[in-house]
Amino acid sequence: MATEVRKNEAMSRYEAVLDDGVVAGFAEYVEEAHRVTFTHTEVGEQYAGQGIAAQLARTALDAARAAGKSVVPRCPYFRGYIDKHDEYSDLVA
Repeated sequence: MATEVRKNEAMSRYEAVLDDGVVAGFAEYVEEAHRVTFTHTEVGEQYAGQGIAAQLARTALDAARAAGKSVVPRCPYFRGYIDKHDEYSDLVA
């Protein structure tokens, strides 16, 4: 099943949406003028181990970079993801 990550500004989160419309996971954030703080990431138990959290992190971090914003990884998943992917370490505020 295909997954698309979308920014849901109304709920302040990125959502991993399956092609049947089900939200398989999300990453919550707080956006300010020059930075984005990632606070919580959650993936449905039935979707664990399918790379959905990584897709959420990658998409959200790429969007922050494109917007010229730094990031604050308060969420343990985002902190760990950045630790394992040096290409995002320059974004950390």
